[in-house]
Amino acid sequence: MGFEPSVDKARPGGLGVRHWQAVLLFVGMMINYFQRVNISAAIVPMTQSTAGAPFYSWDTSDKSLILSSFFWGYVVSHVPAGLLAKRFGAKLVLGLATAIGGILCFFHPIAAKSGWQSICALRVLTGLVQGTVYPCVHTLLAKWVPRTERGLLTTGVYSGAQFGTAVILVSSGFIFESSMGWPGLFYLSGGISLAWALLFFWQAANEPATASRISKGEVEYIESLTGSNSSSQSMPVPWMSIFRSPAFYGLLAAHCGFTWGFYTLLTEMPTYMSMVLQLNVKSNAFLSSLPYFAMGLLCFVVSPISDLLINRGTISITTARKLFNSIGQWGPLACLIGLGYMTADEKTWAILLLTLAVGINAGCSCGYLINHIDLSPNFAGPMMGVTNGIAGVTSIIAPLVVGAIVSDEEDPSQWRMVFFITGGIYLVCNTIFVIFGKATIQSWNEPPSTSSTMTLRSHQENDSKSIAPTSDKDIRY
Repeated sequence: MGFEPSVDKARPGGLGVRHWQAVLLFVGMMINYFQRVNISAAIVPMTQSTAGAPFYSWDTSDKSLILSSFFWGYVVSHVPAGLLAKRFGAKLVLGLATAIGGILCFFHPIAAKSGWQSICALRVLTGLVQGTVYPCVHTLLAKWVPRTERGLLTTGVYSGAQFGTAVILVSSGFIFESSMGWPGLFYLSGGISLAWALLFFWQAANEPATASRISKGEVEYIESLTGSNSSSQSMPVPWMSIFRSPAFYGLLAAHCGFTWGFYTLLTEMPTYMSMVLQLNVKSNAFLSSLPYFAMGLLCFVVSPISDLLINRGTISITTARKLFNSIGQWGPLACLIGLGYMTADEKTWAILLLTLAVGINAGCSCGYLINHIDLSPNFAGPMMGVTNGIAGVTSIIAPLVVGAIVSDEEDPSQWRMVFFITGGIYLVCNTIFVIFGKATIQSWNEPPSTSSTMTLRSHQENDSKSIAPTSDKDIRY
């Protein structure tokens, strides 16, 4: 049976409720990254005398355990979070998790006085609530983002992670040198988190049909182009079909590669800049933020290019996902090889390579990151729960590997080994994605009789050739 492109609804003019939902999620991603990144920025002044704030004699191994402990809780909550979001609605789960994470921030300065073990315990709890973020956001995006805007809106939302990282790093230097000291970073993170949670409960909606002040035309437009079914909340997750899918394992590999590289640099960059490049706390904080500003800005460069190439039929969706993911992982690979040979006398080049290594990761935002929605709009949340949970294991291992390799934090040769291992993981994981990855809706997304998915599938042929416009009506998209 065939479906005509004319089934799709015309795009409503101007900004719509879907754009406001995207803005809410963008800010939410920023604030949730405040919660997870604040310890990476604060770990340096927490172990050095800065502006009269308390400091503690924690060695490299202790700091590595603190930085990795977040992920001990993070990895175990993803799958339950995806199922909870599917069952009770992502709005409730995400809002509560952000509020609880904000409350936990307030207790960090108190816990530090009791020893690094207490900080580890708090970071585990923070990881547990943070594990809900990606499954919930993916669940919401699958309901709210039309396929013709998937690159731009999805990338825009997730760029909040990079901007949040950059903001917390660049502001941390000023906070550390203020009268608040490093504890102020945790108090501000907590207060902002609670404020956003209240706004989110007031303004957010689980899907277009339940949103207030949305036009019927926009609801029809979104629902006709998402491939997500309103009854999916009651549908069982087809776990066996997911775990038998080669495309899923390609996606999983790409996710693991990105996570290893991103979190290795995120957690260790402040220490590397302080010890190897010999930058002070304030300069360290500012320069550590540059790569994440670069990545956030580049997200808004690559995403419209990706959408344009796909919507014009220049390349297929699958080719676009593999192309941009390769840019996002193999580009940083080359930068990390060069970074391994930098010394304190080559600060400028080292900072440039670090900025490029993180910034070029933006390509992944149009690669693996939205591939869950490509494969299954109805189960994007649970799938994200699985891949991000498994990838989160690498976030535990990466800081521990650094702690095992780097016994002398001022030795560039030891950091070179860290960068080479990270580059090798980028190479292997993206190669697997290039071989096995796909970007077509899979047969197990929902029963074939469901019209919304079949309509969408008519635009995404099984060989993933393209979704090029076929009529004047399609050109409007």
